[in-house]
Amino acid sequence: MIKMTTPRISVVVPTYNRLDTLSHVIPSLLAQDLPRGEFEVVVADSNSTDGTAEYLAGVAAEAPFVRHLPGPYSGRAAARNAGIGASQAPVVLFTDADIIASPDLLSRHLAHHQGAGIRAVVGMEVQVVSYDDYLAKRADRAKRTPLHGEKPKRLSWLYFLTGNASAPRVQLDSVGRFDENFTGYGHEDLELGYRLQHAGIPIEYEPQAVNYHWHPVPWDEQQRKYELAGKSTVRFYRKHPAWDVKLRLGMTPLSLGLHGLVDKVPALRSWIEDGAGKPGFARTLSYQYHYLTGVKAALRE
Repeated sequence: MIKMTTPRISVVVPTYNRLDTLSHVIPSLLAQDLPRGEFEVVVADSNSTDGTAEYLAGVAAEAPFVRHLPGPYSGRAAARNAGIGASQAPVVLFTDADIIASPDLLSRHLAHHQGAGIRAVVGMEVQVVSYDDYLAKRADRAKRTPLHGEKPKRLSWLYFLTGNASAPRVQLDSVGRFDENFTGYGHEDLELGYRLQHAGIPIEYEPQAVNYHWHPVPWDEQQRKYELAGKSTVRFYRKHPAWDVKLRLGMTPLSLGLHGLVDKVPALRSWIEDGAGKPGFARTLSYQYHYLTGVKAALRE
């Protein structure tokens, strides 16, 4: 029998029909080097229909600190807010149902929050395309390609990505938690980071807190996500109409003008889209084209 105590850190995991990866994520959280009782896991489930509830009920029978929180959430912002509301610890860590934790993920985050002052913390997120790729990159650090490198540093709000981010619950409450108007794909986490930073809360990078993001996305779905992210950019800017937001989110007159140029030269657009099927310069241009397509669509609304 595990003696239930007040946890030191709560892990909030939003999910919807991701049992295929969640069944790897939950065991990685159970295997943390923190003693049981010092952390809890709150799975905010948007009423999945793939057996998620039954799976979590089985887990909770042996690990009651893993809690299932189903509900008709309107998006990831609403699900995460429900998780914050249900959490019992003074520190909340956000991850996702397709991100596998390293064994010391929680203790690495907690080490930052135990110091003087307040802060938000972002860890290293390593992209993997399969479970075998995860095993290989877990075993060999040289195979990883981290976005922020291997050294601690201060980050801007642009990198408050909630696949691997933590903050004190009091500060999350003080800035209003996630904005649930962000119901589409993208930016609900960056916008929260913007408010945290502007409330004087620094965002620190901890490269030893490693998460492995296992979510390969088909190319056509990736295009759609970039367009949705572009629409979320406009929502972000209308809420925070600052030049800094425009610049960092790539919604500048120059970028929009270049998008218009591509539209006017069909051969150039065909070259970009034809070459986007494989990694490279054309794919990067295609990402930007679809992102700005979403921006322009939202600006017209």
